[in-house]
Parts: sequence; C-alpha cells; structure tokens
Amino acid sequence: MKRRAVVGAGAVLALAAVAVTSTEEAAEADDGTGTRPVPDFLGRGLWRVFTRLDRRTRLDVHDVSGRDRRVIWPPRWRVVTQYPAAGTGLDRRTTVMIGVVRKGESCPPRVRMARR
Repeated sequence: MKRRAVVGAGAVLALAAVAVTSTEEAAEADDGTGTRPVPDFLGRGLWRVFTRLDRRTRLDVHDVSGRDRRVIWPPRWRVVTQYPAAGTGLDRRTTVMIGVVRKGESCPPRVRMARR
C-alpha cells in the first residue's frame, strides 16, 4: 500500500510540473496584446494539446472517424484537424477545435491533415 502512495504522488508531481511549464510558456508567448500564436498540433498526440494550451483556453475535441466515440484518454488519440490554423492569433474568446482519431487508425478520406 505504501508503494502505491509513493508512485501516485510521483505521478501527481510530474503532471504538476508539466502544467506549470506550459503555463509559463503561454505567458512568455503572450506579446502584450492578449493574443498568442496557436501551436501546430497536426499529427501529434492529443496530450500535447492539453500541455501546450493555457488552461483557460476553450477547447472542443471530437472524434472525426465517423464513429462518434468519446475522447476520454488523451494519450490514445492523435490530432488530424485543428482550427484555427497554426500561427493564427489566439485570444481569450477563441475556441480551439481539435479533430482526433485513435492512434494506429488511418485518417478518414474526407478529413485531410492539410496545413493552411
């Protein structure tokens, strides 16, 4: 029982360190106008979206495979679409929309990982 508590505490500390780092990066990227560029998430794991965006950013994640599955465990999914496009200015009113498929699955023909 003691070992589980130590491992659990280590995992919590690791996640907290990632959250602090991503918040610091977001603060540094802000140019004073209240906007910052949207990172390029295409082809990357969904977990990166959660670690790179500020926690206050509105986020809409959905399965684009056509199966309408719930996206529950982020490490199992990869990003195939994103709106707004990478480099676009992101302010507090913008909702970032991310389309994902499970890792190992191919992207549906109607959805392309086009970089705009």
